[in-house]
Amino acid sequence: MPEKSKGNEEEYFARIEFGKLKKMEQERNAKLAVEEKQRLKNLHHMRCPKCGMELIEIKYKNILVDKCSECDGIWLDAGEIETTSKLGKIGLDNLFKVFSK
Repeated sequence: MPEKSKGNEEEYFARIEFGKLKKMEQERNAKLAVEEKQRLKNLHHMRCPKCGMELIEIKYKNILVDKCSECDGIWLDAGEIETTSKLGKIGLDNLFKVFSK
């Protein structure tokens, strides 16, 4: 076999091998990212963003309001602030009464 074709063949197989290894590494990194996201979710789920203590979930007019058991912070999930805006002034006043001391 001529030397030139042997070099091309080695280059071809080296590229194939590199492609396989690169794909495996990317899949491993993607899996790590998913696992890291899950670890962080488990670590922070239902924890106060301000002080880290547990949140108590209270349902009020189909809105799930999270209240911190320590600092008394009140937290709303995505879309819930829009829902509270539809309650009107009396509805909001009643919502705040639920959380007053």
